[in-house]
Amino acid sequence: MRPILMKGHERPLTFLKYNRDGDLLFSCAKDHTPTVWFGHNGERLGTYRGHNGAVWCCDVSRDSTRLITASADQTAKLWKVENGGQLYTFNFDSPVRSVDFSEGDGLALITSDPFMELTSAIHVKRIEKDISKQSSESVLTITGPKGRINRAVWGPLNRTVISAGEDAVVRIWDSETGKLLKESDPETGHTKGITSMAKSADGSFFLTGSSDKSAKLWDIRTLTLIKTYVTERPVNAVAISPLLEHVVIGGGQRAAEVTTTDRRAGKFEAKFFHMILEEEIGGVKGHFGPINALAFNPDGRSFASGGEDGYVRLHHFDQDYFHIKM
Repeated sequence: MRPILMKGHERPLTFLKYNRDGDLLFSCAKDHTPTVWFGHNGERLGTYRGHNGAVWCCDVSRDSTRLITASADQTAKLWKVENGGQLYTFNFDSPVRSVDFSEGDGLALITSDPFMELTSAIHVKRIEKDISKQSSESVLTITGPKGRINRAVWGPLNRTVISAGEDAVVRIWDSETGKLLKESDPETGHTKGITSMAKSADGSFFLTGSSDKSAKLWDIRTLTLIKTYVTERPVNAVAISPLLEHVVIGGGQRAAEVTTTDRRAGKFEAKFFHMILEEEIGGVKGHFGPINALAFNPDGRSFASGGEDGYVRLHHFDQDYFHIKM
């Protein structure tokens, strides 16, 4: 499995997202410029210029016509995928951390960070098909808990919103009323901040990664803890295979904490675990720094990783990978 190295960012990667067909890969980084690549060969298609701060997250519509991005410049922007044109800018009073399109792309979740006296918040915006009718008004605003919300995604049928962040608690909210429905149990949940979240292909469960050196699999409706995957480094990124019962976990110590004594001291591999048995089944080395972003191609035959080193690595699985049995 020789990776394709994709160099298009000057700064560390923050997020990776495939479109529904798996032919486009969108990358976000701290260099202000989201980039789109061909999903099969890693060729750079173009960039989306307009942000003035680090871009933390992105999502692409089901028909691959629109991209939404979240940035530290206190805006979320809607883009036209094919030509990089800016369609609309949502302005906030604090940095924007996470974005997620709803089923049907009629709504978007946008989370804003705590800033001075402002608390973290989840904003639900209506996304108009006719961009001339687009409004910046929020359909719903949920004022979040203390600390930053690092990721918020839609639950089944857009009826709920799942959020997780610095306070290590996973929460499920009613998307119509903003009422808090469920919280993860402190005894079984994470003990340090949650850095990342990924839904399964069928949307029935989701995976969270945390600085407590573990990733956890949860039922998306009941918030029941299903599995825990323990590793030896802080987890920055997680992804679930759409094809096999595998999860991939990436992370690594921050540069300031890495010793220079051992090549593996920073532990920068992407680790594969068996989803059911919770056992580590392999790893992929390559990045010269922590892994900050992971994404599986929707066909399950390749995955991409983005690191602190500014590279995106595209890995196509060998045929042997599909015969791994535990």
